[in-house]
Amino acid sequence: MRTGSEPVTARSALRLRFWLSLWGLIWAGAGAAAFALAARFGWAAACAAIAVVAAVDLAVVLHHIRQGPHYQPGRDVPPYEPPEQR
Repeated sequence: MRTGSEPVTARSALRLRFWLSLWGLIWAGAGAAAFALAARFGWAAACAAIAVVAAVDLAVVLHHIRQGPHYQPGRDVPPYEPPEQR
């Protein structure tokens, strides 16, 4: 059902974001370790920064998943109504 307010009431695919964040965290951590062992500290720092961003995103996604159906509704939950204009 389209209401015309999709950008306001959009839902995120949290399970997909969870797996993509985990995948990014693993690869960025491995890249940081590999570059550190190769004495390429600039690249290691860049990969470590990406790993930190992926870890923060993973924590946010897990927090939203644990909050229940408000952030992860099932197919039987209709779209939220858009907020009233003031």
